[in-house]
Amino acid sequence: MTLALRALAHLSTWPDLTETAPSCGTGRALASAHGEIAHFHTDRDVDLHLTRSAIRRLHRDLKASAAVRVVPGSPWVTIRLEAVSDVDLLVTLVSVALNSRQTDADTPDGTAPAGCNDGRGVGFVRADLGGADLGSR
Repeated sequence: MTLALRALAHLSTWPDLTETAPSCGTGRALASAHGEIAHFHTDRDVDLHLTRSAIRRLHRDLKASAAVRVVPGSPWVTIRLEAVSDVDLLVTLVSVALNSRQTDADTPDGTAPAGCNDGRGVGFVRADLGGADLGSR
């Protein structure tokens, strides 16, 4: 089982999260009552909607992590899962995202704005993925 599938299976057990189809059309997604929160695009890459305010609060720490790609202006971060510690980081950040979404919405209705990093073509470079797409299985 890949790290992404392991993380998806674990997070799918959380009562506030449900598995759904991602709005970008690639891979699998998790959503909360406030909308999509994570897109599992490949067996290594996950886009996570943190909210702009959470990214501002954590910016220095996020930029210091080799596993995280912060895209200027995006409320989504991309996490590359290459080790179990990256999965631990993802799980922690999903918890931050859930808490942040309850208090710091990026849109007036509290939903995630359209356009994850992968869907906008600004996630990690696809040519170096070496991993399979996590489409519906």
